Amino acid sequence: MKIMAIDYGDARTGIAISDIMGSIVGSSTVIHSWNTEKTADEICRLTHENGVQRLVMGFPRNMDGTEGPRAELYREFAALVENKSGMKVRLWDERRSTIEAHQILSDNNYHGKKRKNTVDAVAASLILEGYLSYLRLHGEDSDV
Repeated sequence: MKIMAIDYGDARTGIAISDIMGSIVGSSTVIHSWNTEKTADEICRLTHENGVQRLVMGFPRNMDGTEGPRAELYREFAALVENKSGMKVRLWDERRSTIEAHQILSDNNYHGKKRKNTVDAVAASLILEGYLSYLRLHGEDSDV
């Protein structure tokens, strides 16, 4: 089963898609758009184009586990994607994903514009890796 992870952002949304077995990250990209409708439409296009069967979206939480200030915005976007795609969007704790993505890129000499254009795809890949690890440990039927 192919799974898509979404790292939603105002101007850039990172996308990572697993391989057909749902075991590793197979590809990643970034959607550049300030328009939520266009971003949701592009996610739907990528979902159909890549045969994605499950969606998981990073969800902002504070370090103490409470919901972050942007939580309601993310819930609304997830509902929009669900409505357009007909697929449930699972919300996944994304704490530290962007920080870790910046560290990975820094360690590999990605700086400036090169990093800015890549960090969201790396963050989506980290979200997907976390979700895939969870599935390996808890199984398909576990509720996240």
